[in-house]
Amino acid sequence: MLTMIPFNELKFSYSRSSGAGGQNVNKVNSKATLEWAIDQSSAISIDVKTRFKQRYGNLINNEGNVIISSQESRSQNMNQDTCIRKLHRMIEEVLHPPKMRKKTKPKRSAVIKRLNGKRIKSVNKKLRGKVDF
Repeated sequence: MLTMIPFNELKFSYSRSSGAGGQNVNKVNSKATLEWAIDQSSAISIDVKTRFKQRYGNLINNEGNVIISSQESRSQNMNQDTCIRKLHRMIEEVLHPPKMRKKTKPKRSAVIKRLNGKRIKSVNKKLRGKVDF
């Protein structure tokens, strides 16, 4: 179940990208930065928002906006699409709550087997000790 964020909730800004690209890199604003106000969004539930904040808190600034940037491509549109794909991938990861871990206990026979193995190793190590004459 893919949750789509309405495009009007996303705000983009563009800046000069770093890295390779020759002389063109100094003239073109190809780096795309996506800003999304997660708290004002109506596209996802409160539970998903909470899990998103827990998992990706490092991407949220002081104003409560999610900041994602991309400069993989030399094209502004491709970088914008990459930002949107990253956001949707992150939302997909937190869409469903994690399964609760069931506590388990080792079987009694396994505990006895482990303790017997420890006892045998202990005896072997004691036999390696110094011999008194």
